[in-house]
Amino acid sequence: MNLLRQHIEAIIFAAEQPVAFKEVHECLLTTFGWEVNKEDIEEAITALKERYDSDEYSFYLTESGGGYVFMTKRDYYPVVATLLNQKANKKLSTAALETLAIIAYKQPITKSEIEEIRGVSCDYTVQKLMEKDLVAVAGRADGPGKPLLYKTSSTFMDHFGINSTKDLPKLKEIETQQENAIGETSIEIAEQAN
Repeated sequence: MNLLRQHIEAIIFAAEQPVAFKEVHECLLTTFGWEVNKEDIEEAITALKERYDSDEYSFYLTESGGGYVFMTKRDYYPVVATLLNQKANKKLSTAALETLAIIAYKQPITKSEIEEIRGVSCDYTVQKLMEKDLVAVAGRADGPGKPLLYKTSSTFMDHFGINSTKDLPKLKEIETQQENAIGETSIEIAEQAN
């Protein structure tokens, strides 16, 4: 079992994207001819999760984007962020964030539907989101001209640390957070004025 755990650990560690259960199974079968059952793989992953939950490690194993991935623990984010230097090409503009949110909540959605909500053309923004692999083509709509449908990608889910779009915050939760933030700001302003 220890050997199985080590190979699974190596697969997940080396992967650039979250590794799905099926991929782990296929790697083991292709490389070693091991026909490992689901329970043994799950047991190995659970053991790895427990191991990396220890304070001894600066990262942990979690499920994200439909697979398993190693993530840096929150306490170590500042030093990792310094290393990565938060490059500008990784940041999204306000227009890109707005467009991405519309796609995430309304998917699958056509470009004209996005433009109707935003009120402006979104050709460039959708193209940039596709280049960053945050958005993917989901097929074609049945309407006139059969326009492309867009959806979020597994990279989107991995980037935002969610397993599916069901994990997105509900719109009512966001509204409540905004109201609370506005209320706290008003109190701070009133206290500073006194």
